[in-house]
Amino acid sequence: MTERVMHNLVQGSDEWMAFRLNHFGASEAAAMLGLSSKVKRTELLHAKHTGNPKEFSDWVQKNILDYGHEVEALARPIVEDIIGDDLYPVTYSLGRMSASSDGLTMGVDTSFEHKQWNDALAASITDGVLPEEHMPQAQQVLMVTGAERLIFACSDGTREKFVWLEVLPDAAWFARLHAGWAQFEKDLAEYEPKELAEKPQAEAIMALPALAVQIRGEVVASNLPAFKSAAEQFIASIKMDLKTDEDFVNADATVKFCEAKEKEIAIAMDAAIAQMSSIDELMRTGKHVSEQLRAKRLALSSQIELRKKQIKESAIAERRQKYAAHVEALNNALGDVSIVVATPDFAGAIKGLKTIASANDKLDTALANGKIAADAAARDLRGKLDWYRPHDEAYGFLFRDLQQLIQKPSDDFKLVVTTRIEQHKLAEDHRAREAAEAAVRAAAQATRQAAAQTEAASVAPAATNTAAVIQGALSIVSKRPPNSAPTLRLGQINERLAPVSLTADGLATLGIPHAATDKAAKLYYEDDFPRICNALVQHILAVMEVDA
Repeated sequence: MTERVMHNLVQGSDEWMAFRLNHFGASEAAAMLGLSSKVKRTELLHAKHTGNPKEFSDWVQKNILDYGHEVEALARPIVEDIIGDDLYPVTYSLGRMSASSDGLTMGVDTSFEHKQWNDALAASITDGVLPEEHMPQAQQVLMVTGAERLIFACSDGTREKFVWLEVLPDAAWFARLHAGWAQFEKDLAEYEPKELAEKPQAEAIMALPALAVQIRGEVVASNLPAFKSAAEQFIASIKMDLKTDEDFVNADATVKFCEAKEKEIAIAMDAAIAQMSSIDELMRTGKHVSEQLRAKRLALSSQIELRKKQIKESAIAERRQKYAAHVEALNNALGDVSIVVATPDFAGAIKGLKTIASANDKLDTALANGKIAADAAARDLRGKLDWYRPHDEAYGFLFRDLQQLIQKPSDDFKLVVTTRIEQHKLAEDHRAREAAEAAVRAAAQATRQAAAQTEAASVAPAATNTAAVIQGALSIVSKRPPNSAPTLRLGQINERLAPVSLTADGLATLGIPHAATDKAAKLYYEDDFPRICNALVQHILAVMEVDA
């Protein structure tokens, strides 16, 4: 069992920073589950993988923690008044999970977590609802410290702006955190660092000169050749192979630039026409450049939408393949049955997202959550299979629909299995009883027939003939090799034969010893029951012959 450990760490020390990097802190839990509004799961993976202790500690301080600790000391006495006990900041670990509590009582029954005043958070707490983004941290603190409750407060350090609510341990959240960190640890081991760029900005677009034209009955002066050359150079330089967020930002800006230049050319041409009609070269050049800009703009606009769609579809397909491979591996390990879980909604996870980076983060988070759900389903089936397997050797033929049955809740599944087995045993008992009764009736009929045929004969020959007839009649119940484990108890045999009662020694005398024992109980094969009835009838008839 994992031991809960309290750590004496000085904030800012090398030991403290190394502890932060090598443990999964409660303050990181929301990001790990993809619930944080401040940090993406991918960013947490990247920071854990690439950072040294100090870099990671600084990153957590900047990106995850708020400034609640600055007024935490002012709020702690208020909470102490509420609970009537002293609180002490402390750090605990439970395996690789950790929690730095803003305050914990000496009895380790009450923990304290503080956030700086925020109107939205305060309003939610006042309504008695802790936002889902904060629940992972609260529940991990409870799980790691072992506290019975957590006082979650939001304040500015004064009583005027101070709200709080009580959070209790939740087994479902504990299981979710365990599974989430287990998957995160796997992803961290396989993580390949990628450059996490800041939000991209469009690069500066090569400026085109303004088209200048002076006309006095004819074109007196213009920069037409320079403008045409610059425009053609610019159009040729436009990137059409879009892959990254930066590419798409630049493409959007280029489309807008081209559209603006088209309008500028049209204005210059209209102005020239207003001055003079004999300007063929000007018009041809202006129209040529304008059409080139328009064609490139339309092509680039189309490419933006096409490439975004292609990149997203490719990213979704990649995650679906990874998820399918994970499920296949789980099912191969299970063997006889397979898990039934819904495939994550990857398309829905990235709906409305603008950047490739944010889409990849949401897809990776959806993949991780899907793997967590699949692992949980596999664990559930493994537990049911472990319980079921002892029944499979003798009664597996009753469960051809095991794949469907095992998807039921555990208690329902066990009830179906035990009920079917009991019903089968009852049916077998009924068939065995009917066979024994038929054997007795046949033997009695044979005895009556033999007695009628030999009534006038001497006693000795009659006895011989009757025994032969009886033996022939009773041969309808033959000794068959057992087809299952010995499960028939001596008490069950006597219940069937009541009011006749047999002992193990008596059965051994009849030539049927017990096959096994279960503590004091003697066990026989189910197929022994017809033989027991046969032997008992023969013994009774033999006694009748002797007495006659």
